[in-house]
Amino acid sequence: MNDRSNDPQIHAEGGVPPASRSGIRDPRTEGLHSGQPPFTSRPAHPVRRGGGWIWLIALLVLIAAGVGAWWWSGGGSSAPSEQAKGKGRGDASVRPMPVVAAAARTGNIDVFINALGTVVPRNMVVVRSRVDGQLVSVAFKEGQNVKQGDLLAQIDPRPFQVQLTQANGQMARDQAQLKNAQVDLERYRTLLSQDSISRQQVDTQAALVTQYQGAIEADRGAVEAAKLQLTYSRVTAPISGRVGLRQVDVGNIVHASDANGLVTITQVQPVGVIFPIPEDNVPRVVKHMQADPNLPVEAYDRSQQVKLAVGKLITFDNQIDPATGTVRLKAEFANTDNVLFPNQFVNVRMGIETRQNVVLVPSAAVQRGAPGTFVFLVNPDRTVTARTVVVGAVQGENTQIQSGIAAGDMVVVDGADRLREGAKVELVDPNAAQQAPQQGGGRRGSGAGGAGAAGGRSAGAGAASGNSGAAGAPAAGARP
Repeated sequence: MNDRSNDPQIHAEGGVPPASRSGIRDPRTEGLHSGQPPFTSRPAHPVRRGGGWIWLIALLVLIAAGVGAWWWSGGGSSAPSEQAKGKGRGDASVRPMPVVAAAARTGNIDVFINALGTVVPRNMVVVRSRVDGQLVSVAFKEGQNVKQGDLLAQIDPRPFQVQLTQANGQMARDQAQLKNAQVDLERYRTLLSQDSISRQQVDTQAALVTQYQGAIEADRGAVEAAKLQLTYSRVTAPISGRVGLRQVDVGNIVHASDANGLVTITQVQPVGVIFPIPEDNVPRVVKHMQADPNLPVEAYDRSQQVKLAVGKLITFDNQIDPATGTVRLKAEFANTDNVLFPNQFVNVRMGIETRQNVVLVPSAAVQRGAPGTFVFLVNPDRTVTARTVVVGAVQGENTQIQSGIAAGDMVVVDGADRLREGAKVELVDPNAAQQAPQQGGGRRGSGAGGAGAAGGRSAGAGAASGNSGAAGAPAAGARP
């Protein structure tokens, strides 16, 4: 407050303020009559005038901004319903999701057992030398197909020929001694009949003849052994098959105890494949093998895309491996084109059953998530429902559905990753979708020429708001 001691009104009325004339003491004017300084009251903080005007101006600015925003957003347009419709089409949460759907059907499907198998040759032999000696020649080429009995290598035969000559000489000497002993025995017997010699001398000569006969038999064995050693110097193929890489070069000394041998021969026509299956599948395999001894077996490459060969199941092991709970089966393949090699890993697929008149859907329609295995079922109102299903056999692009849907139900095949429960969908023809870019370009061109009707509902909205056909064309092109 201001000091009113100098107020002209007070002095004009005789120096008595109005409050004094009414009998009320005013502390502000008591000092004027008592000779004391006048009382002044000052606030602790100065009072700012004009603060209400600032708030009023701010309020008016906010109101003006709100009105301008409302007008700019189309609030003053004469066609609010068209604006709302256009906004609804642009909202991704409201717009139907384009998907490709297919109907579940009834058909037949084959049940297969898949396993990882190893190619094994029908016969495999590591060819080794049966005698020691120097390798003088090799009569095969690496990778060559040979027949049983073909010459593979030659070991120096001269030491074995010498042994054969010695054995023959020893036998000839023993034969001569035997002949001489036999002649003496006849003489001794004649003399014994004349009682010229003792019987003991005749018996001794007879024993000597028998001894020489035994020596000749030993000599014959030595001759046959030498001949056999000479035969072993020629290394021949014990089986028919394909020759591998040579392990020893010409000129080296080979031994019968060499671990690597000379070469390996594998018989790959036909060839076998050994693969394990779970013990739970053994009864079904045995049952179908009894019904059909030539149970077909297919061999595929690592990617399971290329079929390598088709064969038949020939046998299975006589016991289950307790460590893995599997039993080994063996299939045989003709392998006339040599596509299967020993120790090659192949994917084996063996058909054991054909299920008829079952519900089939495309394999791409089956989804897996928290609820388990499910499909998106398209309802008549073009909404989708996640339906839990029980999957059976799978064959390529077809999957058997044991329960959950029926034949004729529409399921989503493409676009399921963007769907949620109850979402609106728009069914798209996959063949027409490939031509959509070309057709969409034609519609945009016609809209730019003024044909606003080709733009659909968006072009109609542009015409209702006073826009020309050229303005309606971008809306037509923006619609998928």
